[in-house]
Amino acid sequence: MSRRTQYLLFALWVILLASTPLWASNYVVRLAVTIAMFTGLTLSWNFIGGFTGYPSFSTAAFFGLGCYAGALSERAGVPMLLAWGIATLFVGAFAAALGAIILRLKGHYFAIGSIGVVEVVRLVISSWGSLTGGGDGLNLPLIAGGPNLVARIFLAVMLAIMIVTFLITVIVDRGRLGVGFRCIQQNEDAANMAGVNVTLYKVIAYTLSAVFCGTIGAAYASWTGYIDPSDSFSIIMTIKVPVMCLLGGPGTILGPVIGTAAFTLLEEVFWANFLDYNRAILGVVIVILIFFLPGGLLGLSYRDVASRLGVMRGRTKAAA
Repeated sequence: MSRRTQYLLFALWVILLASTPLWASNYVVRLAVTIAMFTGLTLSWNFIGGFTGYPSFSTAAFFGLGCYAGALSERAGVPMLLAWGIATLFVGAFAAALGAIILRLKGHYFAIGSIGVVEVVRLVISSWGSLTGGGDGLNLPLIAGGPNLVARIFLAVMLAIMIVTFLITVIVDRGRLGVGFRCIQQNEDAANMAGVNVTLYKVIAYTLSAVFCGTIGAAYASWTGYIDPSDSFSIIMTIKVPVMCLLGGPGTILGPVIGTAAFTLLEEVFWANFLDYNRAILGVVIVILIFFLPGGLLGLSYRDVASRLGVMRGRTKAAA
């Protein structure tokens, strides 16, 4: 698939999501907000997990810190948009400092360490009740205008963040950073010998994977009006985001967008029809897709699929 085709598909997808308030119910609009939000998170994870090949599970830590940094700033009287900016800078600085330490680990050691970051940050937030409210969480001022207007406002906000993250992905993919990230993914030692500043590039990738998560977390806190440690640092989010990227195609421009849309829509279908077993069924489906589609949906050759379906249809007609 050419770059222009990918850009066109992304633009059409943005238009479809943005137009939902014109033709769909508030439920569908909220679903569009969720899709835009998770697309931004998945595009962010793609920098470290897709381009660089480091299996990071820190997304929930960055998202949760963004929630609390934005919420605490708003409660201190900072205007909402400025609070989001503060949360973005705080999470970016945290990720850069943390990345310089944790990126010394590799493979499954790094994966375990990144999961540990989520739990440590969650415990700190839960224990620091005088500042964060602890397990009781924090309330934020609700935005006036009713649920329909609020959903439309945050649809625009999440779409804007998603578009910016996508544009940064395109810039990275076409620039020296993208080349350096892919060199690290292929062979880190060889990249180091070839003159790539491996440590710096890994820290940049890790920081990029965090910055927009912080922005999204702060916007999410303003959208919901209430946050608590169990929701903000959800281990399910830590797992869902990499799965979404792997489902669509890691290390690609459009893969995270496709994977997030497919996963979210599948999840909605299973929630609606298999309430008691939706998690188990969805897990089996995702495992099957990842095993049989290691390159994700974007790596699937649709011409081969179409030709095979044509052959099968011809055999069916011949047998009849």
